[in-house]
Amino acid sequence: MVVAISLPVFPLVVATDPVLLLAGSSLPLVAAIDPVLVVVALVPILAVLAVTVGPLYVADRYRTTRDPTRAERAQLDELRSAAGLDVDPVAILEPDGTSGDADDRGTTPVEVAVRGPPGRRVLFVSEAVLSSLEEDTAVALLAAEAGRVETRYTEVRAFGIAGVTTILAAIVTTLVPFDAGFTALAVVGVVSLWAGRRVQYAADERAADRVGASRVADAFEQMADRRGVVPERGDWRTWFEVQPPLGDRIDRLRGRGGT
Repeated sequence: MVVAISLPVFPLVVATDPVLLLAGSSLPLVAAIDPVLVVVALVPILAVLAVTVGPLYVADRYRTTRDPTRAERAQLDELRSAAGLDVDPVAILEPDGTSGDADDRGTTPVEVAVRGPPGRRVLFVSEAVLSSLEEDTAVALLAAEAGRVETRYTEVRAFGIAGVTTILAAIVTTLVPFDAGFTALAVVGVVSLWAGRRVQYAADERAADRVGASRVADAFEQMADRRGVVPERGDWRTWFEVQPPLGDRIDRLRGRGGT
């Protein structure tokens, strides 16, 4: 008697459970997904992660870093306030085999960089920024990074690379015809290059608005001199670079003027 009653009840529960119905109906859909589509869909995600999270991971994993001392924290707070850069936390890059010790010219490499995606950004500053740079130069370099953060330069670059790599993946996997894919690749590539350069120039403008165009240009030239290089100007070799040549950036700042 108990068995006779329970038999019709069990199928009824299975048939009316919406979760089980949804799971059962989705199985054919999952099985029908083309693996090629999955691969192509993963490409832009991996590209964005590589550009936004990758540099942060590399700096954290393969560079020698430490927390700033109390005195360094106070100095950095003053410099960041003047530069308009509110990224926190801060990591101090120590000289080592990766970052480089003093070179033959007797200068220690200077690094100021914001790494990581929005909400997880970290400011990396080499010890030389606090020990051997003039305050005006340090503020200008921090302002340049603040401009890049405010204009979302890294995100623009990441989505541009994601678009190009996705189209390439679609062409390689024959998801789209070669002719159509190549045309789309050319268009997206040109737009990405144009957007990246416009955003970098806009970031420099933000820095110039905050601390003065001449101050930023002087800082860029000092960094080039410390590296023993001449700021490069644009020519056919730089057509396919997302970031405009440093010499062009300096020229634009000098043309703008201001203190």
